[in-house]
Amino acid sequence: MFKIVENPYLHEEIGTLIVLVLYFFFRISSTKIVRKYAKSNSILEHRTNLVVKYIHILINILAFISIVIIWGVKKDQILLITSSVLAVVGVAAFAQWSILSNISAGIIIFFSYPFKIGDKIKIHDKDFPVEGEIMDVKAFYIILQSSDDELITYPNNLLMQKGISVIYRVAEEKEFFD
Repeated sequence: MFKIVENPYLHEEIGTLIVLVLYFFFRISSTKIVRKYAKSNSILEHRTNLVVKYIHILINILAFISIVIIWGVKKDQILLITSSVLAVVGVAAFAQWSILSNISAGIIIFFSYPFKIGDKIKIHDKDFPVEGEIMDVKAFYIILQSSDDELITYPNNLLMQKGISVIYRVAEEKEFFD
């Protein structure tokens, strides 16, 4: 009476479902882990949000690649597309190495947390020494306010290359949101 129809895509659908469950699990758990780390180390929320965004981008890319593989895109097609994309990204990255190094430095600053908003720092640069209070820490740069009320943006990658003295640390935490 009832005819059982075999689904030719059953394995792909189950695989996709597993990837989606893992996708949501890793997004939620990675967010909780980063926020727990940030809370235990008194890291500002906007800095935490940046790191969470970077991790989510990585998880999105991995989930997309997994689903593409599950649905049977041939390996040589994946390699062709991947090599083409990596070639374009490589050229763009070479042209934009400064942006990528600033993002990497921003992540390192987030996890090492050498200073925070409100601290007065001195950057030991032989040609252009800088001193000021940290007003904000962004993904690409920090904003300093000098004693002359001048706002200075200083790239994160240069911050990682120079010696820095923390002249004084602020006791209260200022919270900023993106």
